[in-house]
Amino acid sequence: MGKRIYCGNLSFQTSQEDVRALFAEHGEVTDVHMVADRDTGRPRGFAFVEMATPEQAAAAIGALDGALVGGRNLKVNEAQAREERGNRGGGGGGGGRGRW
Repeated sequence: MGKRIYCGNLSFQTSQEDVRALFAEHGEVTDVHMVADRDTGRPRGFAFVEMATPEQAAAAIGALDGALVGGRNLKVNEAQAREERGNRGGGGGGGGRGRW
């Protein structure tokens, strides 16, 4: 099973292929997901990279965390599980008039 890595502080000019090539120097990259702004489609400056093994992920993290790429120091670490978000719908729960 692979290992998911967070890579932040990317230059907005960095492409998915650039990220793949950067991490491929440290092992087999099985997936790269560049996060984009929903409204504009522009990159948000971070990506998630999936490495083939935990050992390769550890090697990439050790080599790339703090590395200067595209004029910026990268922040690279193990990706954390996404926190559960509450119901954002605002509905539910009563309101209105009761029956008399």
